[in-house]
Amino acid sequence: ITVVNDEVLIPVDVHIEGIAPALRAVMSGQSVFGGEIISADSRQVFQRLDLGSGKITKEEMNGVPHHLIDVCRPGDFFSMADFQKLAYQAADDILARGKVPFLVGGTGLYVNAVADGYELSDRAPDLALRAHLETFETPQLYEMLLEKMPDTEIDPKNRNRVMRALERIAADDYPPGKRTPRYETLKIGVSWDRETLKQRIDERLERRLEQGMVKEVEDLLKDGCSEEFLMKLGLEYRYLTRYIKGEIGYDQMVLELGNAIKKFAKRQVTWFKKDKDIHWLDMHHNPADQAAALIQAFLNA
Repeated sequence: ITVVNDEVLIPVDVHIEGIAPALRAVMSGQSVFGGEIISADSRQVFQRLDLGSGKITKEEMNGVPHHLIDVCRPGDFFSMADFQKLAYQAADDILARGKVPFLVGGTGLYVNAVADGYELSDRAPDLALRAHLETFETPQLYEMLLEKMPDTEIDPKNRNRVMRALERIAADDYPPGKRTPRYETLKIGVSWDRETLKQRIDERLERRLEQGMVKEVEDLLKDGCSEEFLMKLGLEYRYLTRYIKGEIGYDQMVLELGNAIKKFAKRQVTWFKKDKDIHWLDMHHNPADQAAALIQAFLNA
C-alpha cells in the first residue's frame, strides 16, 4: 500500500500461478478495503492473449474492476514506460474515487516501475550503444540481459531479440538513475514451495491446453498476428507457435514448455526475493488472513 496524502497503492508481487481467489476477495470490493486491481503483466495488456497469458476471465473477476488488461492489440509496441504511464493514470483515478488500488502481477520491471517510481524516458535508439553491443558474442549479451532482467523469457540464442531488449532497457533508463516514488507501498508476495509450485504449473498447463490454448494461437496466426511477435512473447506463445509450424511434436512441446515455465518461475522468485520490502505469505496457512492483517496494519499506520 502506499500512503501519500491519504492516497494508497498496494503492489502485490505475484508469480506464475497468479493470485488465489481468497486473496483477490481480500483486496476487492467484497472486503473492507474496497479495492480495484491494476494488472502488472506484460502479456495481459494485449487483447486476445487469454489462455496463454493466464488472463483472468470476467466471471473470475466477480464484479471487481480490473485495469490494464486488453489495452492494446497483438503486435503493438508496448514498453515499460507505456505501462507506467497507464498504471499511474489508473491508480490516480481509483484513489480519486476513494478506492484502494492493488497492483497485481509478476512482471518485475512493471511492478517496480510503478512502486519505486522509476523515472523513464522516451529516447530515440542509441546507435552508439547498438554498435557497442555488436562487439559482444550472443552468450555474453544474454548474460548482460540476465543481470538486468532475471525474469526474461527471451530465447538466449536469439541475438537480435537479446540486443533489442538491452537497448530498450537502456532507453527506459533501467536500472534507473533516479527514482521518485509517487506512493508509499506495502508489498505482499505469494510463494509456494518448489514441489507444490511444479505440480501447480503442470496442472495449470494441462488445464489450459484442454481449454483451447492451441486454437488460441492458431486463430492469432490465421488473423495476421506475426510469428515474430508470438515468438517474442516467449513461453506458451513461443512453444505453441513452434508446434503449429511443425517444428516440434505435441508431446515434445508440452514437455519443453512445462520445463521452460518452471525455469521462468525460478528466475521470477529470484528476482522478487531481492526485494527485502516484500512480505511473503505462507500459502499453506490462511494466506488471505495474513494479507488482510498486513493491509489493515498498514492502512491504520
